[in-house]
Amino acid sequence: QVDLAESGGGLVQPGGSLTLSCTGSGIFDLNVMGWYRQALGKERELVARVISGGNTDYTDSVRGRFTISRGDAKNTVHLQMNSLEPEDTAVYYCNAELYLANMRYEYWGQGTQVTVSS
Repeated sequence: QVDLAESGGGLVQPGGSLTLSCTGSGIFDLNVMGWYRQALGKERELVARVISGGNTDYTDSVRGRFTISRGDAKNTVHLQMNSLEPEDTAVYYCNAELYLANMRYEYWGQGTQVTVSS
């Protein structure tokens, strides 16, 4: 079992910045770490993820504004969010994947609220 602990959400004005962080427990290196978000009344969507080796993937609406990176500490990931827009308001969930012995395991954090409003 892997627990994902998130931090960094909050209220920010349009054009502002926030950084989300997530740390995973456990002894294995997580192969993929990323962030999803779910706005009120909408489906959960991928925001960004980083794969072992450093490849990154972003949804189109955040590309150029958000940057995802693995931290120096084991099983950490950061999401730097710049030029935030009201449309970025959502609950953000940390997500991780572990591939072990031909099995895929997926884990979710509890979510952290990001609100972009003046």
